Amino acid sequence: NVQILANGHLVSRCSDFIIYSVEAKNIDAVVAEFGPSTKLGAIVGGQTSCKAPEITAFERHLPNDVDIVSCHSLHGPGVDPKGQPLVLIKHRASQGSFDFVEKILSCLGSKHVYLTAEAHDRITADTQAVTHAAFLSMGVAWAANNQFPWEIPRYLGGIENVKINITLRIYSNKWHVYAGLAILNPAAKKQIKQYAESVTELFKLMLAGQREELTARIMAARKSIFDPGRGHDLLLKDDVLDRFSLGDIPPQRVKNNHLSLLAMADCWYKLGIDPYEHMICETPLFRLWLGAVQYLFQDSELLDEVIDTAVEDKSFRADDLEFTFAARDWSERVSLGNMDGYRERFEQIQRYFAPRFPEATRLGNEMIKTILEKTG
Repeated sequence: NVQILANGHLVSRCSDFIIYSVEAKNIDAVVAEFGPSTKLGAIVGGQTSCKAPEITAFERHLPNDVDIVSCHSLHGPGVDPKGQPLVLIKHRASQGSFDFVEKILSCLGSKHVYLTAEAHDRITADTQAVTHAAFLSMGVAWAANNQFPWEIPRYLGGIENVKINITLRIYSNKWHVYAGLAILNPAAKKQIKQYAESVTELFKLMLAGQREELTARIMAARKSIFDPGRGHDLLLKDDVLDRFSLGDIPPQRVKNNHLSLLAMADCWYKLGIDPYEHMICETPLFRLWLGAVQYLFQDSELLDEVIDTAVEDKSFRADDLEFTFAARDWSERVSLGNMDGYRERFEQIQRYFAPRFPEATRLGNEMIKTILEKTG
């Protein structure tokens, strides 16, 4: 029989294992309310995407005789947890308590990854916060130009499908999922700021027609991260990507300067981040994003074409200008810790794209499932 208790205090008093599934921005208030009522010897954890405020709340409000074992499933609700990374954090616990939690969570069939809270936040900043910032910026840019990208040939086919499907996938979710990870994660602000700076600086080189400087910067990132000699297999291939388009793919691929992808590689390079090192904690979105950047940087002919397009083709200037504005704006909102401002902008763009969410979600789920099956 299932007994519904009157409040969280009664739940805390009788439970051996408690998981706080609360928005990161509210975790302190909720733990402050119910944490002191925790049963003697119980185990407490949380599922927040940012562990710094969660662990601080646990240490501040839980009794000393309570063990702390936290966790975080690194995927969204529409993804099968089987084989996906599940971070387990033994923060303050006996080995017996940790084994107990691990046994319970084993029913998910996920791949267990063992980290500290600090390492978790650093890696999620590297793999998620900047990834989200890139897609959020694309959405703002398309809306600012009054564009629906699936109606424009340059944004259809191949890795363009990744950009569209994942952007819409993110905007179809709740704003606080991304705001908490970006604003409350101490490591995230630096990465998001660098991405905005990389976008801005590369765009200025394109505007000025400084081919040599632009090429040198792009090739430095390529040599550092995507050198073919490192032997990384391609994560994405056209025969898979072309199946997941929201529009009709044009007979001939339309050139694009891929500022968003160039800036991502430049950002990783500037921060000294090797994205392949974090694949043990990859989310499906990060795998797709890394795959898209890798696809570009490991194709010498395509990379040369992108540089030519960036310098010589002015038809992208309006799109790139709005994308640059958007990247800087998101960075500013994050650096100021502006939750309300983050929500306002997110929901504004969410309303713009809302009519296509059902189809984009369906296609996005199929795309992720197919790519993970073929490359996992």
